[in-house]
Amino acid sequence: MLVKRYITTFLMAMVVGVAIPVFAQSASAQTSRYYSSSNRSRTTYKKPNVYRRHRKAFTIGIGTGIGALVGGMLGGKKGLVIGGLAGAGGGALFTHKQRPKNYVRRVYTRPRNY
Repeated sequence: MLVKRYITTFLMAMVVGVAIPVFAQSASAQTSRYYSSSNRSRTTYKKPNVYRRHRKAFTIGIGTGIGALVGGMLGGKKGLVIGGLAGAGGGALFTHKQRPKNYVRRVYTRPRNY
């Protein structure tokens, strides 16, 4: 019974490991370019990646998962719930003190004169 659980967990990890690169976005989908004909310059706007855009949600989710894991190992089902709530609270407190990084980076370039 225990071996079957380990095999199932290993197979699910393999499926997730294969699925992540398949559904990943390309870098060109996160970049917008605008050209100006008056001064012959180009402006590039780079969109932040998924982690940068949803950093608070990731941090709270990771805190909840770690708290639930520790609580489940120490206290069973009831400890799982209490650990999850404590982890979510700790993650929320941590994100409240984090410095914001949700900005769009602008890169201005001028073409070379040949």
